[in-house]
Amino acid sequence: MKQAVVLFLSVLLLSSCCTKSILEVGRTYIFPKGEKVTNKNFTGNVWLQMLAQDEQMSIGNVTFEPGTRTKWHLHPGGQIILVTEGIGYYQEKGQLKKVLHKGDVIKCPPNVEHWHGASPNSHLVHLAISNNGKGAVVWLKPVTDTEYHKGN
Repeated sequence: MKQAVVLFLSVLLLSSCCTKSILEVGRTYIFPKGEKVTNKNFTGNVWLQMLAQDEQMSIGNVTFEPGTRTKWHLHPGGQIILVTEGIGYYQEKGQLKKVLHKGDVIKCPPNVEHWHGASPNSHLVHLAISNNGKGAVVWLKPVTDTEYHKGN
């Protein structure tokens, strides 16, 4: 994981001085929005820009439209989420949903079922850092509307 942190910090420093992309009129962001995700692992529209990836780790910039969320899923090697814009949610199975804001850091332990996404009225942009050395993400069932809205 030390290599992932060093790589992330290097990418962050390089990108902040060299590249910015516009996602909304009048707003600039550190990383490009990326390509629209077309698989069935999300409810709503999401974009992904991979910043670094190999067999041991990956760093992706993920942009969620309001109301968009992942399916329940787990990472055998764990995941770190760094919120860079917007307001969103994170929930581990059996726990209360957490509200996320710019600057929040989530450390999801290995093999813990969870989901994350944007709140109903805000987009969410976060960096997802995953340890791939113990296996790829395992996608589970969709987050229901009841689960998503519970506690709002």
